[in-house]
Amino acid sequence: MNLLATIDDLQGFALLAGASLLAGAVNSFAGGGTILTFPVLAAILPDLPGRLVTANTTSTIGLVPGSAAAAWAYRGDRSGMPAWARGLVVPSVAGAIVGTWLLLALPPRLFDALVPWLILTAAVLFAMQPRLTAVARGPDRPASPAAVAERHAAAAPPARVAAVWGLQFLVSIYGGYFGAGLGILTLAVLGTLGLGDIHRLNGVKNMLAMVINGVAAGVYAVGSLAGWQAVSWPHAGVMAVASIAGSSAASHVARRLPARIVRRCVALIGFALAAYYFWRH
Repeated sequence: MNLLATIDDLQGFALLAGASLLAGAVNSFAGGGTILTFPVLAAILPDLPGRLVTANTTSTIGLVPGSAAAAWAYRGDRSGMPAWARGLVVPSVAGAIVGTWLLLALPPRLFDALVPWLILTAAVLFAMQPRLTAVARGPDRPASPAAVAERHAAAAPPARVAAVWGLQFLVSIYGGYFGAGLGILTLAVLGTLGLGDIHRLNGVKNMLAMVINGVAAGVYAVGSLAGWQAVSWPHAGVMAVASIAGSSAASHVARRLPARIVRRCVALIGFALAAYYFWRH
């Protein structure tokens, strides 16, 4: 019996490692890796009260190292970012704190019902963002991503910056609460700022995702040490190693692909995530 249990544990860890490898890769250029790791954890963790919350907290902690690796890989794409764009860290930290509190204070079904609609809206906005930008730009204004980025870096309307900060705060609440599709939502928000092509957007997105997931993971880790929140540390350790490998490899490849190909992949992942959650409900 013990031998069979050990084999089952090893198979579970192997399955989790594979899912985390793919999750790290997906998170590095799009987002949505949680959808790969959360179901696996929910299936292999002991069937105890609070198992799904434990799966969520463990998944968040396990994927943070992969997020950090992606943020480092894209560091060059964040060069020249204006101060108001770097300031998005502030609403990201605040929103992540609120989101982690909501996870512990509210029944999961209340927020979970909004997940497919959030992801679908983000995917549609992100897919349409180039066309919407072109319409807003007008026929006589420069069309190149570099020109758009330069214009926005020089002077961003305060009202737009305030709106984006507010949106990023809401996205960060979602990220702290659950986070599947966090990257898609963040890219949809960043796409309204005209910061450049998809690679530059990914550079900022990966930094913000690292901040949001890092804050949530810190809260969950402290809660685990204090005894009021369960985290499966062996599973989180396996995820950390695998997600770093997947994130590093995918970042290397994605940054060398044409921007339009990466953008299409991001949109497809967003629609696939939304479809999954609609089917799940």
